[in-house]
Parts: sequence; structure tokens; C-alpha cells
Amino acid sequence: MSMLTPPGMGGQYRITGDKYPRMRPARRRGRLVAAAVASVAVLGLLGWGTVQLIDVFTGGSGTPAAAGRTTDCRAEAAGTGQAPAARAESLPAPGRITVNVYNATPRSGLAKKTADELRRRGFRIGKVGNAAKAYDKKVKGTALLLGSPAAQDTSLRVLATQLTGADLRAVAREGADLDLIIGDAFGSLARRQTADKAVTTLTAPGTAPVRKAC
Repeated sequence: MSMLTPPGMGGQYRITGDKYPRMRPARRRGRLVAAAVASVAVLGLLGWGTVQLIDVFTGGSGTPAAAGRTTDCRAEAAGTGQAPAARAESLPAPGRITVNVYNATPRSGLAKKTADELRRRGFRIGKVGNAAKAYDKKVKGTALLLGSPAAQDTSLRVLATQLTGADLRAVAREGADLDLIIGDAFGSLARRQTADKAVTTLTAPGTAPVRKAC
């Protein structure tokens, strides 16, 4: 303890000044800085929490990101040019679809048997026979359904209700006829009751898939 420190003060005060000694507590800048930093952090957390609560109760409608999602969703809906029900009504009934049935397997009689069953289910039947060389013995799945690009989302979808696991493919061709090429994994058409229900669901007005809400 310095000789200039009054007795009993234990070093809590120091002598300052050039002319006349005066006593004052030691500076505590470190504590003041720490307190300021803590205050800023608390205010930041409170502000962030307020924003999150606003998003929860408003569904994020007040943020630019939410506005972007709404715009994108509306643009997607406008790009279709049709409402879901209208798209369902545009799908043709089986009686308006002509199907050519070809057998690409070594098993005989499949094309005729399948064509007869499709006819009983209301489809029009065109050509029946063996598959062309490009497909003969080369279709490993259940079946290959071919149609023009315009048929990919219309008549091909309706025909696909009659089989399970068929591969739909759009090819450059003229006319609206479809080709059903029977593959190695083919066993039979789908059960008629199941297929008829699928056709009804697919073609009935107002039963098209509902677009996700914006």
C-alpha cells in the first residue's frame, strides 16, 4: 500500500491530479462495455422473435418470400390455360379412342385376346398382330403405350387405366390412334371393375387432381 493511500481504504482509491491530490474510484470500463453488448444482444433477439411471431399469425404474407410464392403459384395456374375440371372434361371416353394391339412376346394369341377384351370395355380396335421388328422381343415391361405428343396427357392416360405398370411414350406420328405393345411382363389387363372405376374418376368433370393451395 502506498504511503499516500489513507489507512483503511485498501487500495480502492488512488491519488490523481498534478497539483492537489484527489481520490476517486478506479475506472470500470470493462463492465460498462460488457453491459452494452449484452443489451444489444437482448434487443436483437427480441426483434427477431417479433418477426417470427408476425410470420406465424399472418402466414408469412407480409414477407417478400411469401409474396414470391403467391406470384409463382398464380403464374403456374395461369400457364395451364384450363381449370382442373376443364382438363378432366377434355379427356376422351374409351369409345373415342382407337387402339392398335401388338404382341412383342413369344406367346401367341395375346394380341387378339387383349384386343377383344378392350373392345368389350368400350375401346375401338384398329390393327391386331405381332409387333414390328423395332419392338419385337424388346419390351421387357408390362406394355408400351405409344401415341402422338397430343395424346400423352389425354387418350394415353385413359388407355393406361387398363393396365398396371405400362410405359407411356409420345412419338412423332400422324393420326390419333394409339399402339398397345404387349411386353414380357404382361399377364392380363387390369380387373374390369378397377379399370372402369379409374376411367370414371379420370374423365368425370370436377375430379381432376386439385392444385396445391397458394
